[in-house]
Amino acid sequence: MCIIVDLCLILIQRDERSLPFAHSTAYTFTTLLYCTIMILETSWEVCNKMGGIYTVLSSRADVMTQRHPDKVCFIGPLLMGEGKSLPLDFIPGAIPELEGWTKEVLPTLGLRVKTGHWAVSGKPPVLLVDFSPLWEEKGDLYFELWRAYGLESDKGYGDYDECSLFAVAAARLMESIASWTAEPTTAIFNEWQTAMGLLYLKLHAPEIRTLFITHATTVGRSIAGNDKELYAWMSHYDGDQMARELGVEAKHSVEKLAAHEATVFATVSKLTAREAEQLLGRRPIVLPNGFHVGYSPLAAPLLAKRRRARRLLAEVASKLYHAPITEEAFFVSLGGRYEYRNKGIDLFIESLHAFALKYRGSRPVVAFLLVPAWEAGARRDLHYLLTHPAEEQTQPLQYPCLTHWLYNTEHDRAVCHIRHRELDHPEGRVKVVFVPCYLNGIDGIFDETYYDLLSGMDLTIYPSYYEPWGYTPLESIRYGVPTITTNLAGFGLWAEDEESKAPYAEAPYPPVHVVERTDTNVDEAIATIAELIRVQVALPKEQALAQRKLAYTLAKEADWKHFYRHYEQAYKMMS
Repeated sequence: MCIIVDLCLILIQRDERSLPFAHSTAYTFTTLLYCTIMILETSWEVCNKMGGIYTVLSSRADVMTQRHPDKVCFIGPLLMGEGKSLPLDFIPGAIPELEGWTKEVLPTLGLRVKTGHWAVSGKPPVLLVDFSPLWEEKGDLYFELWRAYGLESDKGYGDYDECSLFAVAAARLMESIASWTAEPTTAIFNEWQTAMGLLYLKLHAPEIRTLFITHATTVGRSIAGNDKELYAWMSHYDGDQMARELGVEAKHSVEKLAAHEATVFATVSKLTAREAEQLLGRRPIVLPNGFHVGYSPLAAPLLAKRRRARRLLAEVASKLYHAPITEEAFFVSLGGRYEYRNKGIDLFIESLHAFALKYRGSRPVVAFLLVPAWEAGARRDLHYLLTHPAEEQTQPLQYPCLTHWLYNTEHDRAVCHIRHRELDHPEGRVKVVFVPCYLNGIDGIFDETYYDLLSGMDLTIYPSYYEPWGYTPLESIRYGVPTITTNLAGFGLWAEDEESKAPYAEAPYPPVHVVERTDTNVDEAIATIAELIRVQVALPKEQALAQRKLAYTLAKEADWKHFYRHYEQAYKMMS
């Protein structure tokens, strides 16, 4: 069997860029290998968009369903409280390959489960499980895991209990499915939120091979989020001690145990591998994050989307500021979670300020901060102006930097920073628009998705301090938008390596600018980013177009059809 597996992997790597290969010898061996493997994957973000892991799983689903036909199933949380409906990206319905299990076994488990498919490319099967019945078992479960592993769950707080009980519920489904299929099964667990499920599964079904992926360590993220120097002192940090100091003992402990108990332990970049080895005590393999790239941003459908996005961006900005902003303006953005230092929101605003101090050009520059915050709803005054274009407007709106009200508008960190740097002045050459909502197509102002608006940008900036991988810059170049990132992002390191090769090395304007960032060089990084903005604003149209084409070319190198081979190698390690 090992010889067959090795031969399969060789053939896969040889033909991976020419899929499908249904009539080739490679296909015969590939089918033999993959049809014997059932892959069950769980995450808190299955059909529950919270952050980057949602993008990892949803974009990887297509290649997984191709490589493992009828052998993949995702498990996510059923978060249907009072008055809540099923997720918009969940398609309820039967799962044919699990129909027997659904009818015969599932009713005996005592768990409420919704079956269906994820409304993403590949439409993989999904089980959404209601873990609320496990609250009654919490004490017994925690005692069992303390006795087996020494896990002190009584130190958990916040979302620890909720995530842990979901993880156990997911593990029970995995155990049941694996037993019913009687096939070799690989169970994939993502982040500390599902770590307890891995520990539970090892106790109750040790024959199931497990892969634990930490996308960012709990302690590493906490060190960075508490304004401590992570990288300068990395080799001196003790994970257990820092967990106690930062109050994340339970999350760190369950994460560390899962890392050690998993058949294979993985993370998403060399940068985070160093962090995980130091703080968790086990060297992980690296499974870099790919993307489902799709067709070119210069194809007609995306060009039309780009034109629409630019008209909308210009219209919103012009109404807010009562200024003559058209789609010929220069649009720049930052998107992601509201982690002020970790995501580089502070450097984004400071770099715009540094650029504005020297900018004398006539082209308006509008920067969009696309970061969900404590949103209180769409602005009615802005919505009225957008829906009544003939209505005469005589002055800028109050707080012209905001598209949606916040519950803490006057004290919001980004709002205060923008106003402090005078980037909310109607007469300024550089203006900032803070969009503090989830761009899901129904926000009440844009009513477009994040990707729709991203396609309209001229430049994106992600000056992250803590970024294990960095999907946002990868998403940016997929839409042909050049980006600025840092060497403290896994994607930044990957892009830096790729751009040392042809054709990127010969390009006068590379699609990804990787800025050096350390614990102490903030001023230098700000100055570098400000200069890069200046260069991009002044770029002639033909050179900007060439740069956009090159951005898409680079993005294709990170397509899952190339990166998924790392997962195939991980499966081989488990055999």
